[in-house]
Amino acid sequence: MMNKKAALALIVTAALMTGCAPRTAPIQNVSQTVGQSYTDSQMQRAIVEAGAANHWVISPAGPGVMNGKLSERGHTADIRITYAANSYRIDYVSSTNLKAGSGQIHRNYNRWIQNLNQGIQTRLAVQAVK
Repeated sequence: MMNKKAALALIVTAALMTGCAPRTAPIQNVSQTVGQSYTDSQMQRAIVEAGAANHWVISPAGPGVMNGKLSERGHTADIRITYAANSYRIDYVSSTNLKAGSGQIHRNYNRWIQNLNQGIQTRLAVQAVK
């Protein structure tokens, strides 16, 4: 009888702890070096296409700088992408409804940024083959 109570208590505790898993994680900014040099228009095209494929709205903000905005189910994220011929950075700017504060943000934000980064790398690699 005691074993059943202990097992039940363990299951309840595990279920509660799983439900309490943190939804926030440290904000991940991306600094990416690429294997070769690309023109300004190639970098812009890769960033805009990767953004569109991942539901980001990307707009130019000046030489070597683009802004990105993602709106997803009542959440928004704003980023700044700076780029040069052989590198780019994706930096967090602001957000709404993503539990941002003290260097933390909802973990979905980091997934969105990873997907965008992967998309940019893929599009640059395709351009390198052309």
